[in-house]
Amino acid sequence: MAVEDVANQKRVLVVGALGRMGEQIRAQVAIHPELRLGAALERAGHPDLGSAVEEDVVVTDDVKAALQGCDVVIDFSIPTATLTNLHAAADAGVAYVTGTTGLSVEERAEVAALAQRIPVIHAANFSLAVNVLGWLSREASRLLGDEFDAELFEIHHKAKRDAPSGTALFLAEAVAKGRNQSLEDHQVLERAGDIGARPDAAIGIQTLRGGDNPGEHTVMFVGNGERVELIHRSATREHFASGAVRAAAWLVGRGAGLYPIDQVFGLK
Repeated sequence: MAVEDVANQKRVLVVGALGRMGEQIRAQVAIHPELRLGAALERAGHPDLGSAVEEDVVVTDDVKAALQGCDVVIDFSIPTATLTNLHAAADAGVAYVTGTTGLSVEERAEVAALAQRIPVIHAANFSLAVNVLGWLSREASRLLGDEFDAELFEIHHKAKRDAPSGTALFLAEAVAKGRNQSLEDHQVLERAGDIGARPDAAIGIQTLRGGDNPGEHTVMFVGNGERVELIHRSATREHFASGAVRAAAWLVGRGAGLYPIDQVFGLK
């Protein structure tokens, strides 16, 4: 790559740079023509703080120092860490891409408020295929209508902290939108005991955890004598990282605001 091309590349701060997603993101940044690694952030006390991940990039736990000279952050971590780092990014005027799930209603509102100062993308899933699945789920829900019952199934690795997953809730929200419903009013997250007949317009979400599964989601529309199933299975985390890096390149240089991932992929 020519020297002038390197100089024009935007610098990315990767949060959790030594974790499973962090490693995948760094690999995708390395092959993206418009981006390069600018900084690597890890939690305080991490045993590899101070180690070099690239010739000029040393792992740090100082977010303010890491943000210096960077153009965009990519963050797949936990809510408390994401909000701390997002506040620092807003103060520094650095764009922010995050796939952190498990945020409360109040925490999501905080993300939206900070997006009034910098450009932000917060998505449950950065896979192009998963976002297409969301589009398909919304349209299937709209076209099939109330005669088909909606049920979602998801499984992730045993270390995943939040349940249902952010992706499962994203897909359930797509189903609800297709029916002009509120997900909060219709979601069913557990069934046990004598619960009676299935409520009309319920959207069931069933969660399993085990092994090292990166993620599997099935959206079912169950009618009388027939069923439609829409399925996405992940074998690796590479496509999540690839989508996040694509979103980062798209976001740099845009005005403040909370941008939907649909815009990055051209979905409507």
